[in-house]
Amino acid sequence: MQKLNRRTFVAGVGSAFAAMGANDRINVAVVGVRGRGREHIQVYAAEKRVRIAAICDIDTAQIERAVAQTRSLGQSDPKTYQDFRKLLEDRDIDAVSIATPNHWHALQTIWACQAGKDVYVEKPASHSIWEGRKMVEAARKYNRIVQIGMQSRSLKHKQRAVQLLREGVIGEVYMAKGICYKRRKAIGQAPDGSPPLGVDYDIWRGPAAQRPFNEKRFHYNWHWFWDTGNGDIGNQGIHEMDIARWGLGVGHLPKRVHSTGGLFGYRDQETPNTQIAEFEYGNALLVFEVRGLLTNTEGTIGLRPDGYVGNLFYGSEGWMSIDSEDFQVHLGEKGEVAQRMRFQEPRRTDTTPHIENFLDAVRSRNYKDLNGDVLEGHLSAALVHMANISYRTGRKLTFDAATETFVNDPEANQFVRDKYRSPYVVPEKI
Repeated sequence: MQKLNRRTFVAGVGSAFAAMGANDRINVAVVGVRGRGREHIQVYAAEKRVRIAAICDIDTAQIERAVAQTRSLGQSDPKTYQDFRKLLEDRDIDAVSIATPNHWHALQTIWACQAGKDVYVEKPASHSIWEGRKMVEAARKYNRIVQIGMQSRSLKHKQRAVQLLREGVIGEVYMAKGICYKRRKAIGQAPDGSPPLGVDYDIWRGPAAQRPFNEKRFHYNWHWFWDTGNGDIGNQGIHEMDIARWGLGVGHLPKRVHSTGGLFGYRDQETPNTQIAEFEYGNALLVFEVRGLLTNTEGTIGLRPDGYVGNLFYGSEGWMSIDSEDFQVHLGEKGEVAQRMRFQEPRRTDTTPHIENFLDAVRSRNYKDLNGDVLEGHLSAALVHMANISYRTGRKLTFDAATETFVNDPEANQFVRDKYRSPYVVPEKI
C-alpha cells in the first residue's frame, strides 16, 4: 500500500476527529463480516453514538448480507468496500472494527493507525511476536485508540476476580492455568480448486504466501494452518491465556517456555489439537492446555455446549476458578467455597461491554481508559506465539523479554517474525 502522504493525511484527520463534539456520532467501518463481524454490527447498531458508515469484506456475498443486516437494525445503508486499502482513503471513517483472519490483524491495524483511524481488532492481536510490537508502536506514534477483542477484561465478574487475586484472596499465587478443552472435529480434506465467485482471494491471502485455494483452508478452518492462524491456543485459548497473565499481574514476557503436543485422532490440519505449554516467570508458573478431543473437566469450570473453557489460579491459601458463568474462591484444606460472583452483564454477550469501553476511550482520547489496550493484547498474544514456537522447534526455549527474541537460537527466531508477501508488508519502521 502506498503511504497516502500520511503525515499530511494523519494530521488532517486527527485534528478533525479531535474537534468532534460529544454528541457527534462515531463513524465505524466493520471489516470482515462473515462471523464475528456480524456480532460487531449487532452491537454497534444498538449504540446511539455510532453510525455504521461502511462494510468491508473480500467476499461480495458477505458484504450484501452485512448491508442487509445493518439496514434491518435501523441503520442507513453503509458504504461498501472489497479492498481495505480503499476504505482507508475514506475520510468520513473515524474507526475500523476488524474481524478478519489472524494474519491480517497487524497490518490492517497499522495501516488504520497511519490513516488516522482508531481500531477495535479481534483477538489474537497479532500473528507473530514481532508484528505485535509494531502494532503497539503504531498506536502510540499516531495517537490512536487500539482495543484488542479480549472481551473478558470488560466483564464485571472477571474484573472482580482479578481484583481479589491482587488483594491476596488465595494468598500468594504460585500458578495460573488456562484450559481450552474445546471440542474440535476433523475438518476433512478436499482438492484444491477455485475460490467462490465474488471472493478476492489475493487480498484474502494478503501478507501470507500465495497458495492454491482450498475450501478446507478457507472459512474458519484457516485457524488450523500456520500461515493464517495460530491453532486453538490462539483462537479460543488466547482469551484464557490473557486471563491467566492478567490474574498473575505480570506486565512482561517470561524467561522460559516449553510446549509439547500433537495432532491426535485426525491428521487433516497443521496446528496441534492437543497442546501443553509452561511459562516460567520466576516467582510463578503459567500453564496452558489445549484439548480438542473428548475429555473431562478440571476444578469447577463449567461445561459449555462446545467444551470446558476457563482458568484456575492456585495460591498458598486456596484456589480460584473463573469461567464464562462465574468465579469461585475455594479456601483451606477442604477447599470450601468462600466467595462467588456470577456473570452480571444485562445483555447476554461479552462483546457489548468491551465495545462500549472502546467507544468511551475513543471519546476520551486516552488509551489508558481501554480495558484491552494493544500493549496488553501484544503481551498475551506473544505467549501464544512463544508456545507455538517451542512446539514447532520441539524443545524448551529461553527468551529475552527486552529484545523479544529467543536467546542464541536462530531456528526459534525464524518464527518470531512472519515473511510477508508484497505489497502486504508490515513495515520495518513505523
